[in-house]
Amino acid sequence: MSLQDTLRALADPTRREILSLLRDGDKNAGEISEHFSVTAAAISRHLSVLREADLIRDRREGKYIIYTLNTSVLEDIMLWMKDLKGET
Repeated sequence: MSLQDTLRALADPTRREILSLLRDGDKNAGEISEHFSVTAAAISRHLSVLREADLIRDRREGKYIIYTLNTSVLEDIMLWMKDLKGET
């Protein structure tokens, strides 16, 4: 996944809020959806974009898919931003 795709995924406020929710621990789609006033289909699409950007990971537990924050990608972005700041 390119940095451009990752930044595009982070540009959406709903996706950023999903990442904030996952900071508190792993959650399934239903638990994530409870925090938003959009359809489950919309949340599913946001989760797909985040997964494609490698910002989250998923795993199946029984009938649920559990989503986890991928902190290594976020750390890489923070280092990139720090480098940008140092260049000015």
